[in-house]
Amino acid sequence: MKPRHKRIALIVGGLASLSVATYFVLHALNSNIALFYTPTQVVAGDVPKGRVFRIGGLVEKGSLKRNAMTVHFVVTDTAKEVEVAYTGILPDLFAEGRGVVAQGKLAPNGEFIASEVLAKHDANYMPPEAKSAIDQAQEAAKTLKQ
Repeated sequence: MKPRHKRIALIVGGLASLSVATYFVLHALNSNIALFYTPTQVVAGDVPKGRVFRIGGLVEKGSLKRNAMTVHFVVTDTAKEVEVAYTGILPDLFAEGRGVVAQGKLAPNGEFIASEVLAKHDANYMPPEAKSAIDQAQEAAKTLKQ
């Protein structure tokens, strides 16, 4: 084999290896990403089926029900509501009427099965995604009233 052919084979092999490595990195990143959706988007069916995602908004007052280690509550963006089930210990700052972001999957019956629940940190903080979702829902409600 001529030196020229060896160089070409080496370059082609290097590009193939780089392509395979890039594919595996992108596949790993894509499978571990959890996108944020509002309750309105969840009710509309705009969420990925069978994939992990995040939902955020306010915990509706009067919706918190405890059953041993499983907690059921409703997350709302003031326009639509989604029922959430979480098995585990809730954060200390979790309360009705406060902001929350939950990560998990949507069950076939429409209930969101959370694997992680995050609560707001202090009286002035709300997760940016949840704040934006609530603001958008309130704007949409004002537009419909007019």
